[in-house]
Amino acid sequence: MSITVIFFLGLIVALIGVIPPGLLNMTAARISLKEGAARGIMFSSGVSIVVFVQTYIAAIFARYLSNRPDIVEILQRVAFVLFVLITIYFLILASKQKEKKTKTEMKSKHGRLLHGMFLSALNVFPIPYQAYMTITLASFGWMNFERTNIITYVTGASMGTFVALYFYIFFFDKIKDKKFTSQKSMNYSIGIITGIVALITFINILREL
Repeated sequence: MSITVIFFLGLIVALIGVIPPGLLNMTAARISLKEGAARGIMFSSGVSIVVFVQTYIAAIFARYLSNRPDIVEILQRVAFVLFVLITIYFLILASKQKEKKTKTEMKSKHGRLLHGMFLSALNVFPIPYQAYMTITLASFGWMNFERTNIITYVTGASMGTFVALYFYIFFFDKIKDKKFTSQKSMNYSIGIITGIVALITFINILREL
């Protein structure tokens, strides 16, 4: 498979995980609104740096699992159940979520870079998400676990994350609405993402039966 295709696969998979409203992209948008686009970009850069590391770890883990189809089969079933439960949890949580007002403190550009890295490091969801998606892509023959392909995919995922955050920063007029930027909306979005991943997992399980 061409490294260009692999790069865009990584970019698209990352976009699917990041483009719906969530903690990282909404924080980037709020920073841009209150402190300017430059600080929003620095925050996004910090997030993307950590995502690069997280996706690399996920790909290495996926490479190990690819040599153990018995373990992959078990993990697929466990992942399906977990993603369904997480989907239900966040959809129920969103329906009960009360709105809270938040305050934003001014920080330097350098501080925003570290802020982005810190929040991204706390968000460990990309590791299992990317590990599973990488295994799935490999099972379809769309990529393999050679070093060059892994680096290309990881770079694409990091760039996809930055593109999604960049979109939020420069199209903040579209996301000013309180309902869209609320925690309730974020929870609904997380539920939708995990629901999509659960569906992909289920299809993959049926495909291997």
